Amino acid sequence: MTTIRADKTQDSVKAGKKAGPWLVLLLAGVFEVGYALSVAGSSGFTTLGWSASAFVFFLLTLFCLSVALKAIDVGIGYAVWAGIGAVGAAVLGPVFFDEVLTPVRAFWLAVIIGGVIWLKLADSPKLQGSSTGA
Repeated sequence: MTTIRADKTQDSVKAGKKAGPWLVLLLAGVFEVGYALSVAGSSGFTTLGWSASAFVFFLLTLFCLSVALKAIDVGIGYAVWAGIGAVGAAVLGPVFFDEVLTPVRAFWLAVIIGGVIWLKLADSPKLQGSSTGA
């Protein structure tokens, strides 16, 4: 009976180690959105508050991205990070600035989101096991 608990504990630890880098990557993506919006608001780094915000978000996003890439392949991690940044900036741009989110842009953003989801699913052990066993 203790063996089963040990196995379950090991499985949950493995799941936590697997999910941790993805959560840090998600956080890096959120900081990337903050960076993109801050750069847009800085008017070419001429507005001090927005410029300082951009600098802080830049450091935070690169730090979190570098931590996440210790456990996630760089091609996948960078694609997810850039996708989160692009979608977040496109969705929040109209909220903070005079930008327009057209239906065509919304469609292509949905394609990006779908691609990010499929990249994450491709990292799933279940999918990896099924693709090698054919």
